[in-house]
Amino acid sequence: MDVMPDSTAVAALTAAYDVIRQPLGAILPRLSEVLAATVPHRAAAELSTHCAHSPVKTHGDPALTARITTADLAPLLASGVPGRPWQGTLDVAGAEHPVLTVTSDATPRGAVLLLVRSEDTPVGPEALAVVQALWDLVTGHFERFAVEAEPGALARSVAAAGTRARVIAELGEAHAAALTGLLGVLRSRHLDDSAARAAATDLAVSALVELRAQAERDQQIAEEPADRAFERLAESLRPLVRYSPVRLAFAGPGSTRSLPADVAHAARATVRAVLMRVLEQEGVDRVHVAWRFADGDLHATVRDDGPGTLTLCDLKGDRVRERLGVLDGRVEVEAVPGWGTTVTAVVPLGGAAPEPAPQPLTVLGERELQVLARLAQGRRNRVIAQELHISESTVKFHVANILTKLGVGSRGEAAALFHAAA
Repeated sequence: MDVMPDSTAVAALTAAYDVIRQPLGAILPRLSEVLAATVPHRAAAELSTHCAHSPVKTHGDPALTARITTADLAPLLASGVPGRPWQGTLDVAGAEHPVLTVTSDATPRGAVLLLVRSEDTPVGPEALAVVQALWDLVTGHFERFAVEAEPGALARSVAAAGTRARVIAELGEAHAAALTGLLGVLRSRHLDDSAARAAATDLAVSALVELRAQAERDQQIAEEPADRAFERLAESLRPLVRYSPVRLAFAGPGSTRSLPADVAHAARATVRAVLMRVLEQEGVDRVHVAWRFADGDLHATVRDDGPGTLTLCDLKGDRVRERLGVLDGRVEVEAVPGWGTTVTAVVPLGGAAPEPAPQPLTVLGERELQVLARLAQGRRNRVIAQELHISESTVKFHVANILTKLGVGSRGEAAALFHAAA
C-alpha cells in the first residue's frame, strides 16, 4: 500500500534541496528567504569554520550586517549546543535585539547561524526542529565542498586568505599602537585624578586583551594544529577498513605546528583519494599513513604492501596532481613489484605560488572605500562629510590615506582607479 508523504515534510525537503543547489555565495541569502516565513528576521549571519578566507557571512539589513564580526559570532559558536537552538536577546550592532542562534556539529569544528529576529514571540519546537535540520544539512554540504574542493576553489581560498591575513595584521597593529599610546598617557604621573586614570587604564587593558583574543580566534579558524588535522584524517579513514582484512596504521606528525587550513584540507583529500585506489588492489594486507615535516614542506605518505603496480596514471582520475598543483605541491609514486607502493604528496607550507597582484582597492578600509566612492562621483569634502556624518577634517584625513595607499598624487587619479575597478 502506497503511503502519501506528509505535505510539511515534502515542503521542508523541497526547501532544503533549493538551498543547497545554490552557488556557495548564494546559500545564506536563500536560506534566509526560506526561513523568513518560519522565523521572521531582519538579518542572518553565519560563522562556518570550514572556510579559511571568509568564515563570517551575512545577509539582510545593512545597518546590522555591516557591524556583525567574528568577535560577535565566535562566543555563540563556543557556547552553543548542537541540536538545541537558543532564543533570547543579544546586543547586536549596538542595540538589544531578539535573536535565534543555531549551532551544528555537522562539520568537525562546528558552525553557528544567527537570526536577528523582527519580533520577540517565542519560536515553537516544531519550527526550531526545522531550522536545526536545515542548518545541519547546509553545514554538512559546506564540509563536503571543503574536503573535496576543486583546484580553482582552493586557489581562490589561498589568495583571499592571504589578503585577509594582511588586513587583520594591519588592523591589529593599528589598534595595538593606539591602545599602547593611550596606556602611556594614562600612566603618566603628570596627570590628575588617579581614580579616573585607573579606570581608563583598566578599560584600555581590557581592550588589548580582547584584541589578542580576537586574533587567536581568527587564527584558529584560518589554521589547524598539525596533530589535530591528522587525527581528523585518521578518524575519517578508519571506517574504510572496518569490514576489511586490511590493517591501517598511522604515524602523525608529532607536532602542534599550525597548518594553513587549505594545506590541511588538500593533504586530507589527497590521502583519502590515494587510499581508495590502494584498497582496490588485490593482495594488500597493511597500509601505513603518515605525515611529517621536512624542508618547509608537509609530506603526506601512503605506503602499502600490495603488488607494487600502482602508477601516477592510476591517480589521474582523482585529480590528485591538479589539487596539489594549486598549492604548488606535487605527488611522487615509488612502486616495487612484489613489495608494494609508496605514494607521497609534498605540499609547501607557504601555500600556493604567488598570485597576480590584487586590485589596488583591496588595500583600503571600509570607510576609505566609502569616501573614495563619493570622491569618484565628484563630491567635495564638505558634501562627503555630510553624507557620512563625519567631520570635514576626518574626510581630509581619509583622502590623504587613500592617496598614500593607492600610490597616486591627486584625487583625479584615485577616482580613475576606482572607476577602473568598478
